[in-house]
Amino acid sequence: MPLIDPLLASILVCPADKGDLTEDEARSRLVCVVCRRAYPVIEGIPIMLIDEAELPDDSPQDPNGS
Repeated sequence: MPLIDPLLASILVCPADKGDLTEDEARSRLVCVVCRRAYPVIEGIPIMLIDEAELPDDSPQDPNGS
C-alpha cells in the first residue's frame, strides 16, 4: 500500500534540489533520488520541510552546525 496518495506522489519533488522522490514504505518516508534526503510521512502526510529531513549518513556536515 502506498504511503501517500499516488496523485500527490506524482507531483511532489524534493524542496532542496527538485529531485524525484521514492517511497521507503518500511521507514515511512520519501527519499530524494538526487541528494538522498529522507522526508517523514506521518499518517499519510509528507513533511516536506528541509529542516525536518534526515540526511544520508555519508553527507558532509555543515561546520556552522546548521
